[in-house]
Amino acid sequence: MKIVRIKAGDDIAYGIADAEGVLVYNGSPFVAWEPTETVVPWPNVKLLAPVLPTKVLCVGQNYEEHAEEMGVDLTDEPLIFMKPATSVIGQNQPVIYPSQSKEVHHEAELAVVISKPARNIKAEDASQYIFGYTAANDVTARDLQRTDGQWTRAKGFDTFCPLGPAIETELDPLERLAVIAKVNNEVRQVGFTSDMVFGVAEVLEHITAFTTLLPGDVILMGTPSGVGPVEPGDVMEIEVDGIGSLINRVAAP
Repeated sequence: MKIVRIKAGDDIAYGIADAEGVLVYNGSPFVAWEPTETVVPWPNVKLLAPVLPTKVLCVGQNYEEHAEEMGVDLTDEPLIFMKPATSVIGQNQPVIYPSQSKEVHHEAELAVVISKPARNIKAEDASQYIFGYTAANDVTARDLQRTDGQWTRAKGFDTFCPLGPAIETELDPLERLAVIAKVNNEVRQVGFTSDMVFGVAEVLEHITAFTTLLPGDVILMGTPSGVGPVEPGDVMEIEVDGIGSLINRVAAP
C-alpha cells in the first residue's frame, strides 16, 4: 500500500495512491484515519512530503564502497547524525543551493518511517515499530562537511532532505532493493539494500538506546557509492525499488 500526503485545492490530506488517483482519508495514519468517498485524480494532485517528522536521523558510511570513496574506515557500530525537520521537502519541490557552499552533492537513500513511540527496542522487535519506507535524498554541502569537522550545517540546510513520493507499507529491505540516483537522467548511483553494513533492525536498536523515536520520525539508511556534485538547474531523481521516483530540481539561492 502506498500512502501519500497531498494538497488538493486548499486542503492537505493523507490518502492511498492507485492508478486512478488518491483515495482521500480523514485524519492521520499515525493516529487514526478513515476513508472518505473522495478520489482525487492525478492531474489534480500535488504531492507533498509524505510525512512531517519531529526529527530525521541518518546513518553515515553504511555502504562499504561509499566509505571507500570518502576515504574513511567503517565504524564498529552505526554512525548517527541528524537533519532538522525544517530540511524536509517533498516531490518536485526545489532544493535550494546555499550561497555558503560551492560543492553540493546528491545522496540516494532508503528511509524508514516510524509508526509508534520507540525506546530501548530490540532488533528482533523492530518490525513492530516500522510504518513503512520511502525514498530520500541526503543532500550535502560537501565542502562544508570537510571544513566544519562535523556535519550539522553541511546536511541541515532548509530543503536538504527530500522525501517521497510515497510511503510503501509492504517492503522488505532485506531483499535486494535497488537504490539509484540520476542527475539529468544520467545514472550516478546504483546500490542495493542488501549491501548495507548495518540493517534496519540493528539501526533501530542502536538509535532507540539513546533517543525516543516518535510516530512519523524518519531514519535515512545511508547512501551507496557514486555521490557527486549538482548545480542549479540540475534535476535529481532518487529511485528505490517498490517505492517510486523522488524528483527535485536544484535551484539557485
